[in-house]
Amino acid sequence: MILLQESMRWFGPGDPVSLHDIRQCGCTGVMSSLHHIEYGELWSREEIATRKAEIEAEKLTWRAVESVPVSEAIKTRTGNFEHHIENYKQTIRNLGAESINTIIYNFMPVLDWTRTDMAYTLPDGTQTLLYDPVMFAVFDIHLLQRPGAEKAFSSRIREKAAAFIDSMSKAEKQTFEKTIIDVFPGMDFSFTLDDIRAMLSTYKQIDRFQLLEHLKQFLQEVIPVCEENGVRMAIHPDDPPFPVLGLPRIVSTESDLKNITDLIDSPANGICFCTGSLSPREDNDLPGMVQRLGHRINAFHFRSTQRNPDGSFYEANHLEGSVNMPAVVKAALQEMQKRKNAGREDWQLTFRPDHGRTMLDDLKKPPLKTPGYTCIGRLRGLAEIRGLQLGLQST
Repeated sequence: MILLQESMRWFGPGDPVSLHDIRQCGCTGVMSSLHHIEYGELWSREEIATRKAEIEAEKLTWRAVESVPVSEAIKTRTGNFEHHIENYKQTIRNLGAESINTIIYNFMPVLDWTRTDMAYTLPDGTQTLLYDPVMFAVFDIHLLQRPGAEKAFSSRIREKAAAFIDSMSKAEKQTFEKTIIDVFPGMDFSFTLDDIRAMLSTYKQIDRFQLLEHLKQFLQEVIPVCEENGVRMAIHPDDPPFPVLGLPRIVSTESDLKNITDLIDSPANGICFCTGSLSPREDNDLPGMVQRLGHRINAFHFRSTQRNPDGSFYEANHLEGSVNMPAVVKAALQEMQKRKNAGREDWQLTFRPDHGRTMLDDLKKPPLKTPGYTCIGRLRGLAEIRGLQLGLQST
């Protein structure tokens, strides 16, 4: 019986969900990173080996690096980007020397991912992550006051956003502003609106075509190093898979992913297939995408979102929401079988349950610095995907 390897994301020694917890969930591996190292800096082999030993001491395997971040300097090709690329290449060599062969990364400008509420309460009392376009429009149009922001939203959303901001007091506006900034991953909690405006200004002359060219130039540098060292890259989709704050998006659709894999025809130039990131777009046929792009998928993130008619979406349970998870997982298992039959050394693929509800005892704990990564919610998702795999394999 062929099954996907089970992993969970682990944020390092400071993660309240310990390696011991992850092992108790039944996982055999983790997707982790050296979060204490600044973006663009070199990961030494000694640092990598230390972290690997820590993981293996709990009888787990470091299945994929999530992630080796791509600095803003590389994305914009400004400042000391050449030095950052050289550091990235040497980091790949050091990871390969420690037999860590999958690197997940993203090329999203400024923000890693975007939500408007990290603790949206559902009717059953569990909490999840929510993106509400009205709340985002309130921030973008009325607080950030980004030039041209109105064009990004429908008249209905603009009207609701205007009514909402008009109903708020000055103190309420300040609280809302701080709340929205604090739910932007990758941003310091001390950031101000002016800080965000300054970061956005670096992309004034970079559209999606220029950003894709920058990605191509980055891959031309790193993929040969990956091939030499037995390492595979896996680009993570944009989240959400549509433009936010006027920033370009290049990893949002099937055609985007195909364009990227076509930039350099190598198994080392691959995809991290995240169902949750791709699913807010109704036009993304997820099972079909796995079937057609499966030969270039190097890792899976499984989660679901519930799309709503008003343009909002929230993180659904793994077997619910808008994702046809049985069809996606079936396609993933078929891809692995196809690879094994073809004699590919990289036939074994890994997944992790991505995000999870805050539920049960986790509701009583302080909010995580990494929303969506509670233990119990992810354990539920892991168990559901595990049962789904076994059910599909037994039919």
